[in-house]
Amino acid sequence: MTDTNQTTPEATELANEQEKAVLSVESLEKSFGDAMVLKDISFEVHPGEVVSIIGPSGSGKSTLLRCCTLLETFESGALRYGDLTVAENNASSKAVYSGKDVAKEARKRFGLVFQNFNLFPHYSVLRNVMEAPVIVEGKDKAETEKLARALLKQMGLEGRENAYPCELSGGQQQRVAIARALCLQPDILFFDEPTSALDPELTQEVLKVIRALAEEHMTMVIVTHEMAFARDVSDKIIFMDKGVIVEEGTPDQVINHPQHNRTKAFLSRYESDAVTD
Repeated sequence: MTDTNQTTPEATELANEQEKAVLSVESLEKSFGDAMVLKDISFEVHPGEVVSIIGPSGSGKSTLLRCCTLLETFESGALRYGDLTVAENNASSKAVYSGKDVAKEARKRFGLVFQNFNLFPHYSVLRNVMEAPVIVEGKDKAETEKLARALLKQMGLEGRENAYPCELSGGQQQRVAIARALCLQPDILFFDEPTSALDPELTQEVLKVIRALAEEHMTMVIVTHEMAFARDVSDKIIFMDKGVIVEEGTPDQVINHPQHNRTKAFLSRYESDAVTD
């Protein structure tokens, strides 16, 4: 009798791909002078997963993102993008970076959306989106323009391709920044408090776009102070305080049923943000 429940090689390969972490951070430590700002940070992000990092100001969230995106170096620990080891400890437990070629390859694997958009003011919307793939990565201009226009349409910005950043609202500028990051076709997208510079109405515009990306199974790491959004969109939430991961788990575990007093105290400030069951 044939076993109809046998796993096919294709299904096994797919499962293995899903098990491989897109991003792996292991025992990362970072100091500014004598002040240690990140202490023994470890986590993984898997394909299609949305991880939100929450915590009070000064807890190390943005510094962690800057370490992951090679904008800061760290003293100890390991950082990997898939099979690419960007840095790992030597025998003295000091982080050693793998070199410029590895860093260049790593930067192709992630996109980053900043708090303050960071658009080129003298470039049109379309050129802002196309610039990095064409100039930095040498991709075909016609193909990149086709992708850029499709992404701008997806962001609700069709017809604004020739506008300049100063002619756009903050929410529109942030959506251009998201399109720019996506045009690099990254494996993972990082957001560093993408709505902190926006008023509530424009915040909802941007959160709607990120929700849509989550529904399309875009792999994302989001530093945010929007608790209700984090609960609704995340597969995993990491709560940081004073440079350490205090608690991590599903949104239900961390936001609705936190175990640690520090997490409870932090979330109590957001009770008006509709984070109850």
